Amino acid sequence: MSDGTLELIKRAQQGDASALAELLREHYTFLFKYLIKATMDPSLAEELAQDTMVRCMEKIGTYNGSSSFSSWLITIATRLYIDRKRRWKRETQWFRQERGAAAIRWRFESRNMEWSEVLDALSRLPLPQRVAVLLKHYYGYSYEEIGIIVETAAGTVKSRVSAGLHQLRKELKEDEK
Repeated sequence: MSDGTLELIKRAQQGDASALAELLREHYTFLFKYLIKATMDPSLAEELAQDTMVRCMEKIGTYNGSSSFSSWLITIATRLYIDRKRRWKRETQWFRQERGAAAIRWRFESRNMEWSEVLDALSRLPLPQRVAVLLKHYYGYSYEEIGIIVETAAGTVKSRVSAGLHQLRKELKEDEK
């Protein structure tokens, strides 16, 4: 973490609103891009990014520097997303996987955003596997760090990553035929 970021955090924790605003501005794009990949929904990603920023403003005093600031934000965002998904649990599996994936693709394409076969396959993974694969192979977090972020054992994370990668390979191989 840069000295500038550390200084901004320190000032923000002391109540400097401009330092907090600058800190959030510097990290918003990174957080938003992660949430787009995790949620597969740009509107939801934006909403969760904003909710994460609000939570950060409320909890900046609790940030202790044991992880990078961006990891702390990803932890908050991931937990907010998982909580939201729990509230939506009444949706049927069919809607989320079949019609949901088609709707997500349409949203991306209608906004001239890139949609690849990998994103298509990623969108069909169950949320725990999708988040684990993203954090491990796209963002480079260790199994232990991911376990902390999603509040589960590192072994469980490793299993989710393995199952997710297996499913992705299987689907992408079928798409080639």
